[in-house]
Amino acid sequence: MLSRQAIKKLIPPLILLMVILSVPYPVSAEENSDSTYDIFYFMEIMDIIQENYVYGIKKEDLIKGAIKGLFYNLDPHSQYYTKEEFQELVELTSGNFVGIGVYVTEEKGYVKITDIIEGGPAHRMGMKPGDVILEVDGQDVDGLSMEEVTALIRGEAGTYVKLKIRRNDNVIVYNIRRELVEVNPVEYSFINNNIAYIQIREFNEHTTENLEKALKNIDKKRIKNIIVDLRNNPGGLLVEATGALEFFVPQGPLVHIRYKGGGEETLYSHLKEPKYNLAVLVNEYSASASEIFAGAVQDTGVGKIIGTTTYGKGTVQLMLSLPLGDGMKITVAEYLTPNRRNINQTGIQPDIVVENKGMAEDMQLRKAIEYFNEMENYKG
Repeated sequence: MLSRQAIKKLIPPLILLMVILSVPYPVSAEENSDSTYDIFYFMEIMDIIQENYVYGIKKEDLIKGAIKGLFYNLDPHSQYYTKEEFQELVELTSGNFVGIGVYVTEEKGYVKITDIIEGGPAHRMGMKPGDVILEVDGQDVDGLSMEEVTALIRGEAGTYVKLKIRRNDNVIVYNIRRELVEVNPVEYSFINNNIAYIQIREFNEHTTENLEKALKNIDKKRIKNIIVDLRNNPGGLLVEATGALEFFVPQGPLVHIRYKGGGEETLYSHLKEPKYNLAVLVNEYSASASEIFAGAVQDTGVGKIIGTTTYGKGTVQLMLSLPLGDGMKITVAEYLTPNRRNINQTGIQPDIVVENKGMAEDMQLRKAIEYFNEMENYKG
């Protein structure tokens, strides 16, 4: 089970490449000599701390702290993760996790369910958003934090967890089997007979396949005008962002990846004839892979970008699994839009600027609908 707050703490806006680290990096004799001295120096300092620090500290905690210190002078998107943190990061980017399929939040001292993953164990058992968790396996959770309650609910696939919840004035007990849950980040609906709406919450491993399913259903209604909502989408996997773009963007560059030393790689679309008109909604929390999507749509002219300036993260991270189960994420490249714009720290400027703050109505969505209505009227 993942909380939305935990997700925000765990993962800043990302574009990720995933790799398993299994082979030591070769070094020269001179480098090896320097490294030996550095390691000896580090061990001496660690011994002094352990022998003299009045409050005491475990060696493993010192080592973890030292490893985190290696990232101190790097950019904010390069980071070390403990085993537990890295497992959550992997679950988040993959879109798969073992649990009961709910999102939770803390509210007025209670942990409340905010959303249910369709088709998951909790959904099948009849749990609902708004349910307040009272007990987990007989333990009263009053006063426990969201993270503590989440830890109690999680467990091995195939095992059961008993939840006592309050729904309005009723108390209900559920005995739910933990399973591997797939997070579908794509939702779609129909605004009217001419406009479809697709929300992409993140670019995880299931984005492209679920987007394709949504588009097949949209095609059945012969709708060509699509609003793609990327607001609050923090990014995700590079391959999923480019995979999604191949449904919309014509043959040509989607994104240019520039590595250390000047090496460059360009990823292309192979779509011969685009058939959709797009209006892409963005805001200041649309980041990374979302900005790759918006930048490609804008540069190729297949749609308009509507909303506010995006986050401005134009870098790519490599995610490494380390031998002890911990992991790291390190920035390995910058990316450029098809027209070779660098949007790092500046973001994507919308074609149509619309603020939503303080508005009861979703003015950005309204503007996208107006944009397509005007287009249809112009055709008529």
